[in-house]
Amino acid sequence: MRVHYLQHVPFEDIGSIEPWLKIKGYEITNTKLFEAADFPSLKDIDLLVIMGGPMSVNDEEKYPWLIREKKFIYEAIKSDKAVLGICLGAQLIAAALGAMVYQNPVKEIGWFPIYGIPVGDQSFFCFPESLKVFHWHGETFDLPAGATRLAASAACKNQGFQLGKKVIALQFHLETTPESARLLVHNCREELVPGAFIQTQDEILSVGPETYQLINHFMNNILISLSGLQ
Repeated sequence: MRVHYLQHVPFEDIGSIEPWLKIKGYEITNTKLFEAADFPSLKDIDLLVIMGGPMSVNDEEKYPWLIREKKFIYEAIKSDKAVLGICLGAQLIAAALGAMVYQNPVKEIGWFPIYGIPVGDQSFFCFPESLKVFHWHGETFDLPAGATRLAASAACKNQGFQLGKKVIALQFHLETTPESARLLVHNCREELVPGAFIQTQDEILSVGPETYQLINHFMNNILISLSGLQ
């Protein structure tokens, strides 16, 4: 299994995904877009993971590589590759498939529950009725044509979707570790202003290890679902 991930900023890597992939013996490669927009041949990857970042998918003038990245994501999906998008990555999948990405009515930063939406199809990933997860986003997306919504939250209607059996997009973070949470707070703390769905630094960093273990468990299950392996 060959896994390639797209990283947009130095402080948002794949978190808990990396040790899981290493335990499974999967080959891991990456494109660090903050260094160079060099994309691999799709022949050389089985699963594409697209990470988060503080930029918008609409910032093409400031980050011209976004145009190439969206095309690469579109081609990966059309080539029947397994694709997982997280936060900005989910928005990039939506944009690559022609859906709109725009400002959410409120920013959602911190630990808030998502609510799983019953799909009635066992081939789709199923979230529980309620799950407290980590958020850090100000934008949202419309669902691409043919996509099935997987989750919602009080602050954001479209928290995730699935397209077929091989594409999953999540607005929230299940890969978060204590270290990745600290890095986000350190690099983006200017966003921690009073708001209905914005927690303080102390609230974000006071979460216990059992919460991280639970969300990482769900991330592992998503990876299993996409890879088809145990």
